[in-house]
Amino acid sequence: MSKNIRIERWSGAALEQYIPDLARLRIEVFRDFPYLYDGDYDYEKKYLQTHIDSPSSVIVLAFDGDKIVGASTAMAMRDEAAEMQQPFLEHGYNLDDVFYCSESVLDKNYRGLGLGVQFFEQREAHAADLGGFKTIAFCCVERPVNHPRRPADYVPLDAFWTKRGYVKHPELATSYSWRDLDDTEETPKPMTFWLKHER
Repeated sequence: MSKNIRIERWSGAALEQYIPDLARLRIEVFRDFPYLYDGDYDYEKKYLQTHIDSPSSVIVLAFDGDKIVGASTAMAMRDEAAEMQQPFLEHGYNLDDVFYCSESVLDKNYRGLGLGVQFFEQREAHAADLGGFKTIAFCCVERPVNHPRRPADYVPLDAFWTKRGYVKHPELATSYSWRDLDDTEETPKPMTFWLKHER
């Protein structure tokens, strides 16, 4: 592992060259708890294309040389899927005011180096550059404490997110479907939002 890791913000069509690498990295990382995602390459390509097509989106890439070792995605909530928008609409939010940080994925060999902090900083900076947002949001999957695939040493990221200024909002809940490693078909997973209000 090199110590010369660089972080870059990318948007638009220039990202298309990285779709194969990003899709593979997402599938690899999301196999782990708590997502347990049995990934599909074609689905990932289609999902990433929505970020390329959105005028508000950003993908923050972490490079070690020419190799992508991490990525973090975000876009305006108004450009997101309906299941992400619905809790905000139900609670009176204006979608134009909300910037949504979707996912971050990082190669296991590069964790603990502060890249997660940089992913949040870069996405928040992108939102500031776009302007007009009052709230930054993300959501996480809720798994039971006694889940059979929960590692004995698993530590939730709640403390990290709280340190970054985010607050959990249980009233803002949704569900998102994917196929778990042990399943034969997609099932809905409960998701809860965390918010950070801009000053």
